[in-house]
Amino acid sequence: MPTSSGPRILPLVFAVTLTGIMGNSLVSPLLPDILDAFGKPASAAGPLVAAASLPGIFLAPIIGFAADRWGRRPILTGCLVIFGAGGVLTSLAPTYTLLVITRLLLGTGSAGLINLGVVLIGDHFDGEERTKWIGRNAATLTIGLAIIPLSSGIIGELAGWRIATLGYSLGFLSAAYAWRCLQGEPERTPTPLRDQMSGVGNALRVPVIVTSVVVGTLAFATIFGVFLTAMPDHLETRFSLSSGWRGLMISVPALSSALVGFNLGAIRRRINVKWALSLSAGFWVLGMMLIGSAGVIGVLILGTLCYGFGEGALIPNLQEVAVAAAPPQHRGAVVATWVGFARLGQTIGPLLAAVLLANSGAPSVFYAGAVASAVAVLLFVFGPIGRTPPAQR
Repeated sequence: MPTSSGPRILPLVFAVTLTGIMGNSLVSPLLPDILDAFGKPASAAGPLVAAASLPGIFLAPIIGFAADRWGRRPILTGCLVIFGAGGVLTSLAPTYTLLVITRLLLGTGSAGLINLGVVLIGDHFDGEERTKWIGRNAATLTIGLAIIPLSSGIIGELAGWRIATLGYSLGFLSAAYAWRCLQGEPERTPTPLRDQMSGVGNALRVPVIVTSVVVGTLAFATIFGVFLTAMPDHLETRFSLSSGWRGLMISVPALSSALVGFNLGAIRRRINVKWALSLSAGFWVLGMMLIGSAGVIGVLILGTLCYGFGEGALIPNLQEVAVAAAPPQHRGAVVATWVGFARLGQTIGPLLAAVLLANSGAPSVFYAGAVASAVAVLLFVFGPIGRTPPAQR
């Protein structure tokens, strides 16, 4: 059942989610301009994108453990402050090397944001309400993925990429809001660390959670490697689009993704999670093939809309599977471990995309993404999701 504080917590969840996705979505349309400023080739975009994801591989599980142990308020607020500080330093970086370092700091702050937003929904909602709000949080995320790159692309075109990256300072405002909103959070009695780790270890052996983690890793490698790293280069080299137009095109999937996310509860009443996930990954296969082969803008837009339809159902359903199967006392750590593996995908994806960009060009990256998405379809069709009940709550 929803808690009485559920409605009050939702604006914070959305603010945290929007702040968390800024790490790479804000910089994505600016990448060609940043690389030109430092005299770097297109392949240098990979380390730049990966730097904001790398810390989360190691820190997301630690942050989850800490949030379960000491509460959401101090951990979430600290993450947001670090994010804001790293973002401001990013806008001031004088060299490419220092830019990568400042983005590592930014990534340290963002490591716990997305998962803590989902955990807050899990703390305050159950059942269909939880599914609905995880879907709407994902829709908010995709709207952010439309507005943030569009805004940063336009600002970058008018005032330069350094001014555009000052948008990261919004992390400080989110931190102040989190500190105020979570005031009065119930005190937690710390579980012995050995018991905490044992409980999380048992949860992470549940087949449904394992499948969710594996596909989540693959999905985020695709999002960050294929779409956020290769798409800007594809738009510049094949279609000769400037940063403002690149930002607009990168935002197109948010239209279809938000439509699905806002209606996820209704969709799940008609289609079980197994087939919702299978169809979403299938849309990714179609979208990636269309984008990679597109020779005209119309086909490119159709491909990005298909990509958005898949994303709108894929990520929130995977998150809901993990939240539903995790025991409440270990929810933060389980979801954070899920995000840690997602961060691994976010880090590996851009690096692999950089290799393909350097050797084969952007279309080959999209075809590789189609293959990865097809693997996800097989895992959903033949795997345990939808066949076994979630772990006892």
